[in-house]
Amino acid sequence: MSGPPRKVITHDGAKTFIPLAAHFRNLGYDVRRIDDNAAPADPRETFAHFACFYATLKSPLRSLRRFHSLTVQGVPVLTWNRDAPHYLNQLRWRLALLETLHPFDFYASHSTIDGRRFGAENLYLGNAADTDNYFFDASAATWRQFRQANHYRYDVSFFGAMDGGRAKEMRSRQAFFAALAECLSGKGLRVLFSEAAGMSATEQVALIQTSHINLNFGASCDYGTPVASGLPERCYGIPACGGFLLCDRRTHAKDDFTPGENWAEFDGLNDCVAKIEFWLANFGAARDLAERCHAHVMAHHTYAHRAATLHQALLAWHEGRRSLIR
Repeated sequence: MSGPPRKVITHDGAKTFIPLAAHFRNLGYDVRRIDDNAAPADPRETFAHFACFYATLKSPLRSLRRFHSLTVQGVPVLTWNRDAPHYLNQLRWRLALLETLHPFDFYASHSTIDGRRFGAENLYLGNAADTDNYFFDASAATWRQFRQANHYRYDVSFFGAMDGGRAKEMRSRQAFFAALAECLSGKGLRVLFSEAAGMSATEQVALIQTSHINLNFGASCDYGTPVASGLPERCYGIPACGGFLLCDRRTHAKDDFTPGENWAEFDGLNDCVAKIEFWLANFGAARDLAERCHAHVMAHHTYAHRAATLHQALLAWHEGRRSLIR
């Protein structure tokens, strides 16, 4: 006799799971947060457990015992790390221990540039557009408005964390935008480089949609690494809002986009200035690319798509690993 259907997904409050939760609920799952004080879910009903990568780092042996118990009861354990390859400056010995133990059945990461693997199965899973929190009416009238040059308040903009005095991982970004502002001065351009602290989602969307060019340079997870790799969420969010994105060169861009078709990038400060001048001079082509990028993101790179990818991996796991509970 088969047991009850596995329609429960548990999690321990990992921030990377939060934007996925609603989409797993839409797939028909009962999503429950569990902690040391909560009664454990019946493993016969549990489809998967989503663990926090950093909580696992803090108590690896305890986590390994708990995860192993879940796995042998037919509950796969997965995590999604969006801080690699910097790993939020964690101690190397902890990372080495987790790499040896492989505590997760599935380890997903937005960057695989360093080759580190922490799970029995490892997969690239990029960031995504959080369309539950920022979405706009992509009507024909809206797209026509975006093609009016006088619609825009700024020629070039960026908003985000860039206080290098408070966060060392932001020093390179702060230095880049200071140098870029100097290079662009005297060209008659309307430029805004701003801290994002205190900006609401509505204010961020408004800035994106009233800037000819929205820049990305750097990410905190790049700190101390030789090359920029994973794509920050803005690389999906800006196109989702209909904005034109010009991004620094990143190794994983080719995994989620096609340069020239739905992706525009630059390589270094001088090339950034040249690309800004090119795209401003070719406004129609910039809007063509922005619309293609928007369509691509909405078709492939929302959190609903990320939940679907993980769901398919978990379904395959269950098909190949029958529960030991009878």
